[in-house]
This record gives sequence, C-alpha cells and structure tokens, in this order.
Amino acid sequence: MTSGNHSKLTFWGGTGLVTGANFLLEIENTNAKPLRILVDCGFVQGGSDSHELNAKNFSYDPRSIDILFITHAHLDHVGKIPKLVKDGFKGVIYSTSMTRELAQVILEDAAKLLMREAGNNPKNVIYNEEDILSAMRLWKDMPYHTKTEIGSGVSVYLKDAGHILGSTMYEFSRNGRNIVFTGDLGNSPDLLLPDTEKITDANYLVMESVYGDRNHESKEDRRAKFIRIVKENIARKGVLVIPAFSLERTQIVLYELDEMIERKDIPAVPVYLDSPMAIRVTEIYRRAMPEGFNEGVKKDFASGDDIFKFPDLRFTLTTDESKAILHAPNPKIIIAGSGMSNGGRVIHHEKNYLPDPNNTLLMMGYEAVGTLGRELMDGAKNVNIMGENVEVRARVENIQGYSGHKDSDHLIAFVEDTHETVEKVFCVMGEPKSSLFLVQRLRDYVGVNAMMPKLGDSFDLNF
Repeated sequence: MTSGNHSKLTFWGGTGLVTGANFLLEIENTNAKPLRILVDCGFVQGGSDSHELNAKNFSYDPRSIDILFITHAHLDHVGKIPKLVKDGFKGVIYSTSMTRELAQVILEDAAKLLMREAGNNPKNVIYNEEDILSAMRLWKDMPYHTKTEIGSGVSVYLKDAGHILGSTMYEFSRNGRNIVFTGDLGNSPDLLLPDTEKITDANYLVMESVYGDRNHESKEDRRAKFIRIVKENIARKGVLVIPAFSLERTQIVLYELDEMIERKDIPAVPVYLDSPMAIRVTEIYRRAMPEGFNEGVKKDFASGDDIFKFPDLRFTLTTDESKAILHAPNPKIIIAGSGMSNGGRVIHHEKNYLPDPNNTLLMMGYEAVGTLGRELMDGAKNVNIMGENVEVRARVENIQGYSGHKDSDHLIAFVEDTHETVEKVFCVMGEPKSSLFLVQRLRDYVGVNAMMPKLGDSFDLNF
C-alpha cells in the first residue's frame, strides 16, 4: 500500500442490525490532515435499548468530521444527524435534493416523538427542532450522475439506488480505485421508481443485507395476494389495517389500490390514510412528479392520472379525524404509521381491531426484532398495547413482495455485476443470520471475498 493511497473504514453502526447505519471513512493525504467522511447517521430502531443506544455519545469526535453523505431519508439513516450537529459537527451534509426535503419532514416528526417520550421535558431529549434547523443549514444538494471533487484527490459520483425517492449509492474514487456505499437497494422493478443502477467497477463494496437469506414473492403473486386479502376482508365486512412506513411504502400501497380500483379488481371502499407524516410525504411525492419516477409513472402523469388520489381516499390529519374512523361503517381500509407498529396511530387501530376475527392486519414490510410488528408477524396471540393486554383474533397476513429492499437472489445478482473488480464486500444493515447467509452465498456462488463486520471493526483499504 503506497503512501497517499491509504484509507481506513470503520463500522460505527448498521452492523448486526438492520438499522443505525453509520460508517466512517478516513482518507490519508500526504500534504494535509486526513479527510474524514461519514456515510449515514441513523437511529437504531426496535429493541428495548434503542433509546439508550441513540442517546449515547458518538464513538468519534463529531467536530473532526469533514463531510456527511446521506444515502436516503429513512430514519435509520438520518435520525441522528441533528445530534451529530448538536455535538459539534460543522462540516457539510450532502444528499440528493429529494432526500434533503424528505429528511426534514422525517426528522421533524422524530423530534416530536422524542419530546413525547421524554415526558415533554426538553432536558431529556436527544435533540430538538432547533438542532434540525441547524442541520438543514449545513445541508447541500448533490445531483445524480455528476462527478464532484471533495478533496484529497477524491471524487464522488451518485447513482440511483431505486429504494425510495431520492435514494442514492455513493461511488468514491481516487487514483483509479473505487469504494461504493449502497445504502439500501431497491426491490426493482418498482411500481414507482427507476431500477437500481448497476455497479461494475467497485474495489470495495459496503452493501445492505436485510433480505440476504430469503426471497420475496413475485410481483404477480404479491398483487394477487393483496387483491385476495382485500376482497376477503370486504366480504366479511371487516376492517383491513395496514401498518405502513410513511415514506415510500405508503405511496406504493396507494398506487396499488388506485390501480386495483380503476381495473375493478376490488370494490371501492373507504380508504383512510391516517398518518400526518405520510400525508406530508405523499404531497412531496406529488410535487416531485414526474422527476425521479419510472417511465410507467411518467406515462400516468402525462395522461392526467393522479396516482396518489382516488374517490374513496380520505386523509385524516387531526387526532379527532383519526378517532372518528372507529365510528365509520365497515368495510374499510386503514393505512397508518408506523410500519413496525412501534408507535404512531396504527397501534390505536390495532388495539381496537385485533380482537375481531372479521378484521385483518396486513404486514407489508420489514419488522425489526423487538417491535410489536415483529411479535404480530411471528404469530403472537396476545400482545401488550399501551399497557393493555390485547387478544389477537384478527387474521394476520404478510406480503413481503412489497418490500423496498432487494431479496437474496437480487443482492447476489447485484454483486455479480462487479465481481471482476471487487476485492472485498462488507455485508451490513441486516440481522446476523441474513448477513452471514449472504456472505456465504457470495463466497460460494460469486467467488468474492465477503464478510460481515462487527460494530467498531476497522479495515485498512488500498484507496
């Protein structure tokens, strides 16, 4: 390894867990101090100790970080940015413009939740709305497909990850060598977004592994299953409750329901979008049309179809509007946050509707270990919701084909595109069994040097 072509990569989050992404890349410079780069700075989610983990001091001095790059706006990738700023970070934050806009909404919602959890005592919160504004003042936009010099002979190039609107992979280059951070990789082809772009010349690859050990249903099977679940629930005159992530999953579900109703695959029934944050995010998606979307959506947009609005869709912004849903006649569909049932309005609906066997709870995304959503998905017959024991008599269904993440086979195919150049693959952002399964498959089937790093592990890189 030559002088001036040496870097160190340290994993300060997102290892052994799906959430909490936080990676530090230190790039030596013979003529100046090392360039210190962070990729993502997210919350740990799920588990009884998540609050304590998020409140802990960073394992590095935030004042020493020069640049923070954000792959996308999900809370497990952006949640600790205001704390980083509060603790002394004064560098530049880069992302796509859509990630910046969405992140502000996500962080403002997180700040309100943190305040409620702290008993409305400002002294006990990790950060507040003023810290978010301080972070936004440091935030700058970086476009896709433009090479940008960032110092120490390093350039960065953004490719579309296809995960959510604005999501990106970062390709860092120096002296003909490349390090790629994937962020989360989209489940392409997606109903809304362009396909994940290919990586073909990475020397080092830091990649997600959420579904490293399993595959999703096919696109045809997932849609058929969704139609069946909706129709059966309507026939029982029940309530279909869908815990949905406000960012991307909600918009996917709305688009799919709009298409099903237009094609008369399902009868028209009232659909309640019961999440103020999801409503705000959906408005951002609507304003972004048609940029950032795939050709199918652009065609719908050109024809005048508002894919996020249909006659029986009702937005319930206020608490009173949310409570009134209980008294609305059945059948009905309720889409509410949070996606893991670890907060938000969906837990009130679960408390009300889980005891009735005519109702259905439909899980449509990843459920972290330690969350109520994971308990329900794993078949719990009794759960604790807001201090009360709730009997689960409703049907609990699960469609993972709507996941925003690549499954095992498609993760393998992604790495195959760069197998001729890649020297090491770091499998992160997955539960250990998923990451280790993917590691073994990559070694056996692709013939690459893959591994799952542990929290705090550092690696010297020829970069």
